[in-house]
Amino acid sequence: MYRLAHISDAHLGPLPGVTYRDLASKRVLGYVNWQRNRRRTMHDAIIDTLVTDIKASDVDHIAVTGDLVNLALDGEIEMARLWLETLGAPHDVSVVPGNHDAYVPGAFDKACRAWAPWMCGDGANHAVDRHSFPYLRVRGEIALIGVSTARATAPFMANGFFEEQQGARLARLLEETGRRDLCRVILIHHPPVRGALAQHKRLFGIKRFQAIVREHGADLVLHGHSHDPTLYWIGRVHKVPVVGVAAAGQGLGGRHPAAQYNLLDIGRVDSGWRIKLSRRGLTGPALTPAELLTMELGAEPEKSTA
Repeated sequence: MYRLAHISDAHLGPLPGVTYRDLASKRVLGYVNWQRNRRRTMHDAIIDTLVTDIKASDVDHIAVTGDLVNLALDGEIEMARLWLETLGAPHDVSVVPGNHDAYVPGAFDKACRAWAPWMCGDGANHAVDRHSFPYLRVRGEIALIGVSTARATAPFMANGFFEEQQGARLARLLEETGRRDLCRVILIHHPPVRGALAQHKRLFGIKRFQAIVREHGADLVLHGHSHDPTLYWIGRVHKVPVVGVAAAGQGLGGRHPAAQYNLLDIGRVDSGWRIKLSRRGLTGPALTPAELLTMELGAEPEKSTA
């Protein structure tokens, strides 16, 4: 049995010192949003509590599906790198970037350089950049495939993009890992399903992503971005579960559920793979994570998408 923990949207704080030059961009809107909203509801103490619980759960690997930072300031990117060092060795932690990690032009490249050890495929001998995705990491019988949907966008937009070139590379990786009879787990920030989010936050390329998954196969998709613990499915015959998670730093009393993480136990069965999903998260002011849900992902879907 392989145990995988999934967290997302840490939005690590507090913000480092911000200059007027830093705010001469889309960042001014994010800064206002942080001061009015996120600063009150996103808490590092909560993230620390979740991470402590993850490490006590004897996990084999941790998947982080983006939005480590808020405004992608240089100081934030470096702070996130230090946080990743505490989270685990690069061999044991896989990261994909989110839209906040590419908040303004140039930020994505800086994040790639700083977080490269956690965002590269096995045996990679080149610098990590936007062309490095998707990457492939094989741990036991699990293939972790990291997709990037991150791109700097206009003010008031938080879209993701999954385009043709990355799609072709994803198709090849799914074919290769399928031939090796591995359990294929795709990590992506934006939910690759229709209707999951408002238009200004949605992923462009959903149709392409779903067509590739239906044609080449996958066993599990993990995403963030929505800040909600959701379950969707791709396909009608062979249903691929698409699992979201609450934001790792979300406090109690906000409009989204308090911080959670997904715990996935993956084991081989005669017909393929057995995946058990458990959600653990905060339920009260004591900041003690508790079991919120346990289910087999072969059960009837809560929501489905063609």
